[in-house]
Amino acid sequence: MSEKYNEIPIAGNIIEPGNSEKYKTGGWRAERPILSDEKCLWLKNGTCGRCWIFCPDMAVILTEKDGKHAFAFNYDYCKGCGICANECPTDAIHLEKE
Repeated sequence: MSEKYNEIPIAGNIIEPGNSEKYKTGGWRAERPILSDEKCLWLKNGTCGRCWIFCPDMAVILTEKDGKHAFAFNYDYCKGCGICANECPTDAIHLEKE
């Protein structure tokens, strides 16, 4: 069960190890990233991965699509910061309003 913003410990202190999974921060998001498969270099030739590398919340995840590795977003933890879209060299990621 996810915690609400007012139930997070003061200053966001981590009191117990491994508790970050309880705080699903995706509800804070105003925009969500959307991936265009046609433009993604990873799906074309297995190169790049900048979205995965630069995501500060590890919300870009590696999955499988049509028998190939592909990227997707874990919207439970994505805060919609747009770093993935900013770092994408082919503009394969854009942000949509929630």
